[in-house]
Amino acid sequence: MCNINLEKLIQECCRQNITAQAQVYQLFSGKLFALCLKYSRNYQDAEDTLQDSFLTIFKMIPQYNNEGSFEGWMKRITINTALQKYREKSPLQLVSEGINEELEEEVVLETESVNVDVLLSLIQNLPDRYRLVFNLYVLDNYSHKEIASLLNITEGTSKSNLSRARQLLKKEVEVYQATAQKA
Repeated sequence: MCNINLEKLIQECCRQNITAQAQVYQLFSGKLFALCLKYSRNYQDAEDTLQDSFLTIFKMIPQYNNEGSFEGWMKRITINTALQKYREKSPLQLVSEGINEELEEEVVLETESVNVDVLLSLIQNLPDRYRLVFNLYVLDNYSHKEIASLLNITEGTSKSNLSRARQLLKKEVEVYQATAQKA
């Protein structure tokens, strides 16, 4: 979509034009829903997060200052909404694990032979504390400092949880690959 049209849509959304809001929803709901799925335990939670995200987006849209991409701005709101839902539902129970030599080593995932949908499903099944850090760091390019701030943990805990997520994911990928070879 042309930037001029997007700028007009944003201006109309600032005026609470329902038609413009519907167009913005139609343009971006697919990408944002995929993002919600990464941070939700199930489809229903992802739908709820998407709805809440758009409510926040339309409420805060007058604050968007055309710096950076509009889509990136909406993604940040969506991620923050998903994380807020976790904090409200139940404490995240992020474990402060001491970083040891074993955890600091980079875990290499051999995922070439794994279908993307299967890999995303395996990520989805990680415990919340590991899945959130993994998604923020690997899939959404947040730094450990940013993750620590978002989740109210230390950078060391973020690094440790990422390493543990990679270890668990590596084991699950290996089990999947072994099962697939037998079939």
